Amino acid sequence: MVYKYLLLCVSALAFFIAPVKSCGSELKSTDDYYQAPSTKHRLPLIIGTDIGLVGVDRFGGKTFLWQGGEVRKILQTDKYWVLLTDRGIVKSLDMIVWESCNTGLPEKTLKIYERGTVSFMRVVQDIKDVAVSPTYPNIMVCAVKDAVFMSNDSGKNWVNLGTPHPKTDGIKTLAIAALPELTVLVSHSIYGVSYLSLGKSKTWISLSAGLERIETTDNPDEVSSFALVKAGAKTERLYAAQTFRGRVYSLDWEHKTFVQVWSDGKTLSVAETLQADNSTLRFIQQGTVRELFLHNDQASSLYPNDNTEITSFIKDIPKALGLKPSCLFMQGNVFNINSPIVNLSELWLLFDEPAHEASSKEGLYIPLGYALDERQVNSYINILEDNKLNMVVIDMKDDYGRLRFNTENRGLLEKGRVFSPLDLDMFLSKMKEHGIYTVARLVVFKDPELANKEGGRFAVWDYSTNKAWVGYNGSARGYYDERWVDPFSEEVWEYNASVAVELYENGFDEIQFDYIRFPTDGDNIGEAVFRFQDRGMETDGAILSFLHHVRSRLSCPISIDIYGSNGWYRSGSRTGQEVELLSNYVDVICPMYYPSHFEQTFLAQMPAEERPYRIYYNGTLRTKVISRNKVVVRPWVQAFFLNVSYDRQYYNKDYVNRQVRGVKDAGRDGFTYWNNLGHYDDVAAGPEAGPAGAP
Repeated sequence: MVYKYLLLCVSALAFFIAPVKSCGSELKSTDDYYQAPSTKHRLPLIIGTDIGLVGVDRFGGKTFLWQGGEVRKILQTDKYWVLLTDRGIVKSLDMIVWESCNTGLPEKTLKIYERGTVSFMRVVQDIKDVAVSPTYPNIMVCAVKDAVFMSNDSGKNWVNLGTPHPKTDGIKTLAIAALPELTVLVSHSIYGVSYLSLGKSKTWISLSAGLERIETTDNPDEVSSFALVKAGAKTERLYAAQTFRGRVYSLDWEHKTFVQVWSDGKTLSVAETLQADNSTLRFIQQGTVRELFLHNDQASSLYPNDNTEITSFIKDIPKALGLKPSCLFMQGNVFNINSPIVNLSELWLLFDEPAHEASSKEGLYIPLGYALDERQVNSYINILEDNKLNMVVIDMKDDYGRLRFNTENRGLLEKGRVFSPLDLDMFLSKMKEHGIYTVARLVVFKDPELANKEGGRFAVWDYSTNKAWVGYNGSARGYYDERWVDPFSEEVWEYNASVAVELYENGFDEIQFDYIRFPTDGDNIGEAVFRFQDRGMETDGAILSFLHHVRSRLSCPISIDIYGSNGWYRSGSRTGQEVELLSNYVDVICPMYYPSHFEQTFLAQMPAEERPYRIYYNGTLRTKVISRNKVVVRPWVQAFFLNVSYDRQYYNKDYVNRQVRGVKDAGRDGFTYWNNLGHYDDVAAGPEAGPAGAP
């Protein structure tokens, strides 16, 4: 019904590109069309999209209110509107003239390399969340991945409040609440909630008591969002939801603990974008908007109402208005919805995952040495067909930096070396004959071949020895068998991009980049320096700049391999692999959730043999949520034995099968078996999805 109503009402689109002024400029409304927030405005529906903010009148007419980027969150006070965007924070008194409110916030430098020319782009660091004090609306707080900032002048200037966990990034959300003293609360993906009482302390204090923890760990599971309800003239009650738990809590501030008021009873589910008004707590779970009712400022512990009116209304927006909403603010009573104000973000949770040509691919890795003749290739085709697989991944630039295909490209031969090349015509024609999707794997920044070129010009450098850095393992009294090139080097990017382009032009369906990270191993890691690092650039900026470059060169699907922990937690510490940012540049993310590589007690509760299932089911869903469903999540599956305690007791075909079942239960995006020797005796044909609610 809502769809038909809006469809009939849609009128001609009127575009309005709003000017942006620097924060602090005097704002004057030049049009009375949109009144100040303190009065009832004439656009009852405001929609944030990936290209800007759109206002919709009661007849379905659309007006662009702000353009220039993705809008992720909309906030309203009695005096102004605030948008959280991928360009930072913007503010307006009238929805016509906008201020950019980023003075004092950290910036990120991206390096752009095009046709031999280097330029730089400075952007505000990705802001994870912004909040305004309901009691003192001139006070705002926001957070980047590793720090919290506060403004006392409605966003004109920001000061750094530090961070509870300076060694690890991973901030998710925050709030500023009168409890009754003004207090900033922040949620960290790994370490839970912390608070800072303004004017009383300069130290962040942990506040995670009562929150459910990830099984077998001391880590409270991540809080996705906070909501505040007035509890007096200058006092508020705080509520919280957990991202991956389907739990809602109230905060008992006196006893410094969270009290669970609702649970869906599931081991893993999503509860996001918590919103509160005088009578209701509202949040989103997969596919639906849910509500808990408040009585005497307390949330009902009964199962919540599924608000089908709001859910249907939001789901109909793309069909009715041609807009895919990321967030919205609406006066529900205008659209016959029984709620005065609805303000929700993370609306991707309400929509089906978009189809992608790289999804539903299930395959295995072939070591190139086992595919050098037609007989060997035929043996792997038999394995693929016997196990109902439809994809292969094969090295084209290997862990030693060697090119495994013939090329006449002089630029590639100057930086790389062809070694025992694959007959591409034979291999690709055989795979296409059998309908097999082909992926070329390129190892990027671990590259001994390039690291040795030109006297080590491209190598990660050791400032103490003044030569190429090599990770030292003190416990083994030796050096790691790894050589790294500088991830900040645009010449390294161009070399790898050129390799990728040639392979795509030769017929590969997808290019997969591995080791797109910084070195992490070595007692001497602190002595590594990066000579191509430009002022203002950090690790994630180097990775994003590289991906921006290859994305501009390639039109095929791009996949990347990441550590399992970077897919599990909202953190890119040490490696620069931050899923939230990576998902804007690639089509597929391939986490390595190998059970052998986690702590051996991790998720090993009874029945312990189900641990591989738990790791892959939970990990795959977590990566999908962290990426906001922007990418295909295709994990690597451990099809090898490692001599660690859990594997010694449990590794067998069922171990491998449970991983695959976990991936399939989490969404059937696909998976890839990994065995670096190419032995797949432990692979079973077509493991089925498990029962709902499997451990």
